Amino acid sequence: MSRQPGWCPVIGAISLVFLALTSLYLVIGGAWLIAIGGSWYYLITGLVLAVVTWLLYRRKSAALVLYALVMVATAAWALWESGSDFWALAPRSGVLVIFGVWLLLFVSWRMEGARKLGMGSLVVALAVWAGVLTYAHFHDPQTVNGSFAAATAGPAETGDSAADWPAYARTQAGTRYAPLTQITTANVKDLQVAWTFRTGDNKGPNDPVEITNEVTPIKIGETLFLCSPHQILWALDAQTGKLKWKFDPKLKPDPSFQHVTCRGVSYVDLSASATATAPTADNASAASAAAPDQQPASAPALTSAAAGACMRRIYLPVNDGHLYALDAETGELCKGFANAGDLDLQHQQPVTTPGMYEPTSPPIITNDVIVVAGAVEDNYSTREPSGVIRGFDVRSGELKWVFDPGAKDPNQYPPAGGHFTIASPNSWAPAAYDPKLDLVYLPMGVTTPDIWGGNRTAEQERFASGLLALHASTGKLAWFYQTVHHDLWDMDLPAQPTLADITDVKGNTVPVVYAPAKTGNLFVLDRRTGAPVVPAPERPVPQGAAAGDHVSPTQPFSGLTFRPSKDLTDADMWGATMYDQLVCRIMFHKLRYEGTFTPPSEQGTLVFPGNLGMFEWGGIAVDTDRQIAIANPIALPFVSRLIPRGPGNPIQPEEGAKGSGTETGIQPQYGVPFGVTLNPFLSPFGLPCKQPAWGFISAIDLKTNQIVWKQRIGTVRDSSPIPLPFRMGMPMLGGPIVTAGGVAFIGATADNYIRGFDVNNGQLLWQARLPAGGQATPMSYSVNGRQFVVIAAGGHGSFGTKLGDYVIAYALPQ
Repeated sequence: MSRQPGWCPVIGAISLVFLALTSLYLVIGGAWLIAIGGSWYYLITGLVLAVVTWLLYRRKSAALVLYALVMVATAAWALWESGSDFWALAPRSGVLVIFGVWLLLFVSWRMEGARKLGMGSLVVALAVWAGVLTYAHFHDPQTVNGSFAAATAGPAETGDSAADWPAYARTQAGTRYAPLTQITTANVKDLQVAWTFRTGDNKGPNDPVEITNEVTPIKIGETLFLCSPHQILWALDAQTGKLKWKFDPKLKPDPSFQHVTCRGVSYVDLSASATATAPTADNASAASAAAPDQQPASAPALTSAAAGACMRRIYLPVNDGHLYALDAETGELCKGFANAGDLDLQHQQPVTTPGMYEPTSPPIITNDVIVVAGAVEDNYSTREPSGVIRGFDVRSGELKWVFDPGAKDPNQYPPAGGHFTIASPNSWAPAAYDPKLDLVYLPMGVTTPDIWGGNRTAEQERFASGLLALHASTGKLAWFYQTVHHDLWDMDLPAQPTLADITDVKGNTVPVVYAPAKTGNLFVLDRRTGAPVVPAPERPVPQGAAAGDHVSPTQPFSGLTFRPSKDLTDADMWGATMYDQLVCRIMFHKLRYEGTFTPPSEQGTLVFPGNLGMFEWGGIAVDTDRQIAIANPIALPFVSRLIPRGPGNPIQPEEGAKGSGTETGIQPQYGVPFGVTLNPFLSPFGLPCKQPAWGFISAIDLKTNQIVWKQRIGTVRDSSPIPLPFRMGMPMLGGPIVTAGGVAFIGATADNYIRGFDVNNGQLLWQARLPAGGQATPMSYSVNGRQFVVIAAGGHGSFGTKLGDYVIAYALPQ
């Protein structure tokens, strides 16, 4: 380099090295990208920057002019590719803008020749980017900025019933709606911590990665009931958070368990029924002695001695395949229920390995029946427990009916000494119940293994990945609506359905059920018949399954959906900088991707919506008075890659083999021709390769089935190395609730916050910092006229949020 006065060797060297390395990186990566069908931008920019490097070495101010042209051209290209999306523009601009400022401040005034022209060019280019980014900040194309008219109706309920939250979603209709009005859009900003309870139930040395605190408490009278990850049941004073009693089922977890979690418990008050059947101490296996086509006999009438005992009950599902009944007053086991309060759900299961069958969601309770379903370990083997759904007598625990989704006759009892069907489709998410129709609505998953289905029977396909409606009193089929045919993507129905009576635009009242799907579709069905209320036509989908498998030629696509309106392209790839964005583009083109429902492959398939789905177990919340739904869809692609059998990948497990303890990473899929790896689509830096937003909160007008507003939710504060409060829209696990005061509350996001939004327009009104991840759905209740909002902040192991043991209640100052 020329040694002329005024030139700083250090600044010059830094500038030249940076430009030279950047141009080399872009030329090599850009050429690779072009070779596999991607954008020419990176190669062209790399070549131009190489010229800029040479001119800068020669200390020619033309270097600054040419660099400014690169910046302006990049702005035009970025706007053409991504529109006015700030977080899509940021990685395209960041490196160039920062180095442009460097050139202006430290290099330009040292240049020879037309110095002012070079400096002026940089100023103009920086001003162009400042204008573009400022405009984009205020014009987010991913948001919808509509609003509802202000509420005029009061709460639908008053008195004690309005003050309680007696079921997982407050009602078994799955609405998550609290008809309370003390907390409003005007005063929610004043919420403060009313009490905090710590369970002390933390991750232990034998716990799997997938340990979570997903509980939504229930509240009856002045008591709050909740379970912690190891299914310890806690009864708290609802006003103070003080412990009343606890019950520990002594779960013995293992690192191979796929889940250690408890989403909630169920409650029933049997005191109103004077003619109930009596519980007996020894009836847990009564069904096994019955003939295959017979139901077990009813127990004798309730005696006066038993009438006062255990009338108010809590039912606790436990991950080792048991269901406990406890006295809600004392926490004592209900001795007349099943085996002294313990119902063994492993009875007549074909596989009884602990952790392979896990009832993680609270059961449905009717006046007579407990409807119990459970999770079956995903992607481990073709020889796994049955996903059988069972109805037990609510008082005695006696088996009343079965529905085995993989059996030729789903209502057939196994013979004595026999078992239910191996690896039947299962229902792991909470169910919903309509007492007037006597129908229970169960969201169904797919038979395992999930990602290859060439060996599935017609029976295993019949009730998979859809919404199943059964008569709660008998277990007989009412109807079934399949939302994914021959599911090869784990696109089950992951959330509790929501029931509502909706007034349509013609003034007709329609009893509907909303079924949120991982695909982003929100299926709206007549809950009497299963007929679509919102059309869901079949559309062609990509073909070409892996060897030995097949793909359905079409899939249903609901008219009410959060599914992206277009398929992903390399323009949708993202990164913190242009460097990792280029890597993500290359990774994208190396994967198989032809849009939604691209079949799994050995090449590696981009799955979008991803395996987490756009909807998860949090479901939606519905203000039944105003007929408004609050939803929190997410958008995070995954990659599945089939692994053919061979050395190190046997088709059958070796002796002593156990599960992976997580639903991501290597999944063995023993018994089929392929194992599989399942992972989020991330850059080498660990950032999502799809541009944000990855999570939204939104409102739907249920009269018109239109999305009225949609906003990004969540910041990168707890995900980035530097705690920056950038609101990019984060992935979520958990759901919203809505109140008659016009506020929707939600935790769920990958940053540790609980937030309150205006139901009318989506405005963020309040947020509070949580001490751990809030991957749980909140709830709200009232005690002595004071409204509380409660959330469990315990984090989620595989989601990567901070673990903890907190239950926190918020209220207005007294």
